[in-house]
Amino acid sequence: MSRSAAGLWAMGALSLVLVFGVPVMVESFALIDFTLFIAMAILSLSLAFVWGFGGILCFGQSAFFGLGAYTYAVAVINMGDSTLPILLGILLPVILALVLGYFMFYGRVSDVYLAVITLAVSLVFYYLIGASAGDEYRIGAARLGGYNGMPSVPPINVPGDPSAPIEYEALYVPAAVLLAVVYFGLRALLASDFGRVLVSIRENEARTELLGYDARRVKTLALAVGAGIAGLSGVLFCAWGAYVSPTVFSLVFTAQIIMWILVGGLGTLFGAILGCVLIQYLATWLGETKIADVNIVLGAIFVAIVLLVPSGFVPMFSRLADSLLRRRGEAGS
Repeated sequence: MSRSAAGLWAMGALSLVLVFGVPVMVESFALIDFTLFIAMAILSLSLAFVWGFGGILCFGQSAFFGLGAYTYAVAVINMGDSTLPILLGILLPVILALVLGYFMFYGRVSDVYLAVITLAVSLVFYYLIGASAGDEYRIGAARLGGYNGMPSVPPINVPGDPSAPIEYEALYVPAAVLLAVVYFGLRALLASDFGRVLVSIRENEARTELLGYDARRVKTLALAVGAGIAGLSGVLFCAWGAYVSPTVFSLVFTAQIIMWILVGGLGTLFGAILGCVLIQYLATWLGETKIADVNIVLGAIFVAIVLLVPSGFVPMFSRLADSLLRRRGEAGS
């Protein structure tokens, strides 16, 4: 069995444990925390795909995430049933990504300016939503609330039945299933012709275009896929906490997403999940114990990872495993 096939089977087994095993092994309170980790892991996968495989350093994943969360909150407050709001929470970030991608990629914006533009979009949302504190800032029955956020957002419900909410620990299983769908969906996409072209563009865009591929179109579509996944994560986050505020667009949150990818390892989907869970668990633990300031500790970890493990934990452990297997094979021969 090849290494790739073994990894696929291992992730399949892990997914089954997450969906069916964890709910019967842990308490309800822990399931609620795990649901948040899963929502963040889906967001981490969105940037892992766009940046790690597409080479697009997008600081705007928080913009897509926040837009998905706010879209869901506004729509579900006005509609009651969560079915259409969930779809809108995915669709609007996709539309925003297509618009941004068109102007950035077809305008031949360089990578540095692309990162700055996407970061600026996040900060624009942060300040615009923060300035909507008055009662006049409402969309239908939904008040935006400014920096106070939007509380009491209705939960996700069984499709077409608002009287059957899926909340608290019950949200864990659908979230875990969605994480598995996103992970294996991205693996399938990367194994397709589109994914191979995307990786080729990351490696050498000029050569890929000389082979007849439209790099601008591929990168725009990749950004839209990442935006849709980030929007889905935002929907889950908003439904999990029944609340959303402008902090989802903040610079601090944007930096955390980048940190998840660097800790796990750029260019690996599993690393994105691992890095996200490790950092989020540490941040939660530090927040509960008050041992040290969360931002100082995370900042120190970020510097240490960049200096000591620049490739991230998953690639590092992968290289170590390969080295051990080689040595064992040489010793056996």
